[in-house]
Amino acid sequence: MRAVIQRVQKAQVMVRGEVVGSIGAGLVVLLGVAVGDTTKDAAFLAEKIVNLRIFEDDTGKLNRSLLDTGGQVLAVSQFTLLGNCQKGRRPSFVEAAPPEEAEPLYEDFVQAVRSAGVQVATGIFRTEMLVEIHNQGPVTLILESRRGNKNVH
Repeated sequence: MRAVIQRVQKAQVMVRGEVVGSIGAGLVVLLGVAVGDTTKDAAFLAEKIVNLRIFEDDTGKLNRSLLDTGGQVLAVSQFTLLGNCQKGRRPSFVEAAPPEEAEPLYEDFVQAVRSAGVQVATGIFRTEMLVEIHNQGPVTLILESRRGNKNVH
């Protein structure tokens, strides 16, 4: 699994002109599910994200987590994060899990974040969405469940 996370003041996702999910301060998580990912990947990223210390403390140091701040998460499925652009001019998406496999793992991720006590809003899986992100900082990070984590598989 690959996640792009952005620290935000607020964010929302719209489908066909209607807001389907919105949050105040917290994180937007764009989540791509790869072929071979499992519930362990979802649990690993959820735990990592809710505990990642990327919010400022009283001294301005990045020392507080989403759990510390009471922030929210807007989770948006995004298979294009698995696009490979090494050859040619059109991205290859063979590394992205098919929707039938990806959707349950996306839902597992959302549930794991909720189980940690974080309020989660979502987009709609397999739908074209308009995502409005008010990135704060800006702070943007990329996380991968398999890179540097030998306990996932």
